[in-house]
Amino acid sequence: MASEAISPGGEPPDAQPPGEPGEAALADTRLRDTLHLLLRSPSFVAGALILVWWIVCALAGPWFAPHDAYASDPLSSLLPPDPTHWCGTDQLGRDICSRVIVGARDILTIAPLATLVGTLAGAALGLVTGYFEGAFGTLVARTLDAVLALPLVIVALLVLAAVGASNLAVVLVIGITFAPLIARTVRAAVLAERHLDYVAAARLRGANAFAVMFTEILPNVWPPIVVEGTVRLGYAIFAVATLSFLGFGIQPPSADWGLALAESYTLLAGGAWWTVAFDALAIASLVVAVNLIADSLREVLQS
Repeated sequence: MASEAISPGGEPPDAQPPGEPGEAALADTRLRDTLHLLLRSPSFVAGALILVWWIVCALAGPWFAPHDAYASDPLSSLLPPDPTHWCGTDQLGRDICSRVIVGARDILTIAPLATLVGTLAGAALGLVTGYFEGAFGTLVARTLDAVLALPLVIVALLVLAAVGASNLAVVLVIGITFAPLIARTVRAAVLAERHLDYVAAARLRGANAFAVMFTEILPNVWPPIVVEGTVRLGYAIFAVATLSFLGFGIQPPSADWGLALAESYTLLAGGAWWTVAFDALAIASLVVAVNLIADSLREVLQS
């Protein structure tokens, strides 16, 4: 049997030094430490609990909502909160509590998908513009800066007015408008990494630019990507609600919160505050929860 090649020190060349953990063990240790620090953060725990509640509502809301969210009852229209209708009823007699619970589904489907699109596109753009510092990278970076000067809501309204309002269009529009913001953050992180020794070593091994960017640099810049993506999720929730309120987002008969505000805000003049208060509180609580999580992630991952 052929003997294995032995190094001058008497060990196989790829042998792990005794007592020294491998990369997988170190990664597991770092992950456990990160989770431990996050769970010790009151803001993270509070944000996570609120977010989990709304996720449960999005997944199983119709099964535990007290009433049918879409059933109208003209004889019970605009009832204030009472033991039967905890949050009152709207102008069609629909139970607002049930509609708030069920309405979490659309916004927690569209906003995360839009954030995912923006994060993936922005991370790829940031890697390319940060790795290639020449004329190409500079041109792309300046183009992204020009796009950032345009207001998100105005751009989204123009595009949706041109292509028509649909859930897919909202996902793509918000995702694409978020991509330059994420790309700028990722580019700054890549610029700080591209001249380090491990990148030079990868080039000396003959790795191409794609391999260096996505297998060497990307694993070392994932913390700012995670933080930026979480921050953008909060903005995406607010953007989806805003577009629905303006009539360019989620369409009827959805129980979406932004759409519910658009249908009921004129009733405030008549004193029917409950028709908008609970949907507004739902939007605010979800955005605050995501921001609490993002702040905790930033503190732990970038410390």
